[in-house]
Amino acid sequence: MAKVRSNFVCQNCGAISQRWLGKCEACNGWNCIVEEQVGSGIGAQAARGARKGRVFPLEGLTGETKSPPRIVSGMGELDRVTGGGFVPGSVILLGGEPGIGKSTLLIQACAILARKGHRVAYISGEEAVAQVRLRAERLGLADAPVELAAETSVEDIVATLQQGRPPALVIIDSIQTMWTEAVESTPGTVTQVRGAAQALIRYAKTSGAAVILVGHVTKDGQIAGPRVVEHMVDAVVSFEGDGGRHFRILRSVKNRFGATDEIGVFEMTGQGLSEVTNPSALFLSGRDASAPGAAVFAGMEGTRPVLVEVQALVAPTALGTPRRAVVGWDPARLSMVIAVLEAHGGLKLGQHDIYLNVAGGLRVGEPAADLAAAAALVSSLTGAILPADTVYFGEMALSGSVRPVVHAGLRLKEAAKLGFRAAVAPPTQKEGEPQALATQSCGHISALVAEIAAAGAQLRRAAGRGG
Repeated sequence: MAKVRSNFVCQNCGAISQRWLGKCEACNGWNCIVEEQVGSGIGAQAARGARKGRVFPLEGLTGETKSPPRIVSGMGELDRVTGGGFVPGSVILLGGEPGIGKSTLLIQACAILARKGHRVAYISGEEAVAQVRLRAERLGLADAPVELAAETSVEDIVATLQQGRPPALVIIDSIQTMWTEAVESTPGTVTQVRGAAQALIRYAKTSGAAVILVGHVTKDGQIAGPRVVEHMVDAVVSFEGDGGRHFRILRSVKNRFGATDEIGVFEMTGQGLSEVTNPSALFLSGRDASAPGAAVFAGMEGTRPVLVEVQALVAPTALGTPRRAVVGWDPARLSMVIAVLEAHGGLKLGQHDIYLNVAGGLRVGEPAADLAAAAALVSSLTGAILPADTVYFGEMALSGSVRPVVHAGLRLKEAAKLGFRAAVAPPTQKEGEPQALATQSCGHISALVAEIAAAGAQLRRAAGRGG
């Protein structure tokens, strides 16, 4: 009888070691290594009994191509993130923190599709059927013909779904609770998650059903389980939000059938998640246009222009090391902007605490926010109030020059639609400029610093004469 070999697999990153360790050497996680048998899982039996391969035809790049058909969910923000609807046979991995609203979003999408006549199945491995029904009743969706089940065996789920007509949409909540008999490991381990996901992906490809796998997230916001699952699926979508705010952001990280970095904005209400068709108005609501240190940034999230307020506070400090606190932006990017302002703008920020915040809870990741952050910092330092009807965007180079960014026309059109009358942008960004929006060219950061500082000095002189 052959000896059964085993490996020790990290349940956070999937790293394999030959002995048990208290700390994973790959991801530095503690108590996350579990012993698993080698040679188990889907495809292991085929590997042990090797067969001769078959010859398949090869095709060229030329040929007739058709755009994949879509199953429109009826929720505009969800369809935007998925690229126009669910593609039959595709698999989507949806991640998010507990209680953020993943199950609420999915049960609403299931109800809309079921009312259109599609067969929809919701398989829960964490909640009982009664709990799912209570949520549907609270949302007013109890009359939708959604098929519910509480099951964790992948083989039983696939056998049940194969009865009758193929479903249009299948929800698996969550993939960490599923287990397959082809894997000799406990549920929730890396091997089980990978094996269960592979079995469900095979079912989706053979039946044409769109499958959504709900995934847990770790403390740092990453989807739990092996990263290979993210490579296996067709799309990876994260559901983000802050418990202290009502809105939620559905963000596309990977999509084989649509654009990446696309976002959909929802608002959590008593009747579930409602779509926010104009997120710029939501992020700009309640802003104080008469206070220094606030600049409106015209940004892009995927193909959608979004306007947000960048707030800065620059205050003198008596500490040897000034404090730098950032919310919603890259701290390394802020350090670069501060260095450029000191080297090429003539500012002295070494003895000041600096706080930067993107209002509304949105996280900005594009370098086009450099100019807005710089304007907010200079405004807070000098006390000058930036014009309330002006937006800022542009990437700053280490030499102090302001470089062009993509989609300038869409940014300007969105600003004009919300009532803004002027924009401070790089010099070459006037193409496609709306007639209602005047663009002020900013080729170097020193020009912006001089203009804001002059406005601050004028304001202080006026205050001195008034005193």
